[in-house]
This record gives sequence, C-alpha cells and structure tokens, in this order.
Amino acid sequence: MANAKSGPDHRLDYRRAFQDAPVGQAIAHYRVIVDCNKAFAEMFRGTVEELVDTTFERLYPDLSRYEQTARRIAPTLARHLTFSDDRVMKRLDGELFWVHVSGFTYTPDDPHADTLWAFTDLSMKRKVNSVLRGSLTPRERDIAALLIEGKTGKEVALSLGISPRTVDIYKTRLLRKYNVTSTPALVQKLISA
Repeated sequence: MANAKSGPDHRLDYRRAFQDAPVGQAIAHYRVIVDCNKAFAEMFRGTVEELVDTTFERLYPDLSRYEQTARRIAPTLARHLTFSDDRVMKRLDGELFWVHVSGFTYTPDDPHADTLWAFTDLSMKRKVNSVLRGSLTPRERDIAALLIEGKTGKEVALSLGISPRTVDIYKTRLLRKYNVTSTPALVQKLISA
C-alpha cells in the first residue's frame, strides 16, 4: 500500500478546488448566488463578480420559467435532498442554451435556503441523461430554445439566419419527437421534461 502523505502541507485547498473545478458550480441562499466558480461564470459568459449576489432569475429565459422551476424542484429537493434535470437557461449575453443541472439542499425543511448546484453545458455535445433530450440535434436545440423564449417561426428563422420553411421542418420534427400537436404543448414538454 502506498504511503499517503498527511499534514497541513499536503491538504487540499477546498476553496481553490471549488474555483478550479472543470464543471460549473454555484452555492445559493434562497436562489441568490452566494458564490460560484470560474467554470460557471464562463458558461454564462460573465465573471464571478458579476454573478455573485444576484438571483438565478437573470439566467432563465423569463420570470415565469424561473418561478415554475422553483415550485417544481422544491418537493424533490425536500424529499431526496438532490435534484437534476436538463433545461434551457440564458447566458448573460442573452443566448439561450441547454444545460444539465444537478443540485443538493442542505436544508430539506426549507429546500431553497442553502443549496449547491452543478451545471453542464449540453451545447458542448456531451452525453445527456434524457433519451429524448439526447436525441435532439444541435439545430433542434437552437430552435427549441427560441420557441421556449416565445419567438414565432419567422422570428426563429431571423435569429438563426435560416428560412421560415426550414424552421417549420425542424418544428414538425420536434412535435413528433415530443408527441404533441401544438407549439404551446411542445414548449410545455420542453420545459417540464
């Protein structure tokens, strides 16, 4: 068995480990970012200083998604202490993107009081847990994110620099994949799946 070095000179600096972790991490108190690491700040295209002491609200497509998410995850956090899902979030420059979020609560009686979150940018083509989300192409993710934002087919086309007909083709594929018949039903499935 190898000798393990011990003593104060060989202790891991946990603050530095948090800051240098290759996955985005944030510590929150009632959904206010108390601290975050460099990977989190870079993922959301900001700085640690810009994000600390602000709510997660600015990282959601809109206020209703932010509020819906709080209501949706609280019971699971309270019961299991952990929660994870894939969702659309918003970078500080306004770009929407898919992200995998995993969280832990230290306060199950008040699930949002003290939490730790890890974020993985799914637009980097990493494997995702959801079979359905994992089957989306990068273009389908782009279109889905803009539909969630409430854009029309023409606005999606303009945003992505493609034709409205191409948007219609991708939207039809998304409707089939999610087994729904309307854009509002598709958006609901995308944000709640």
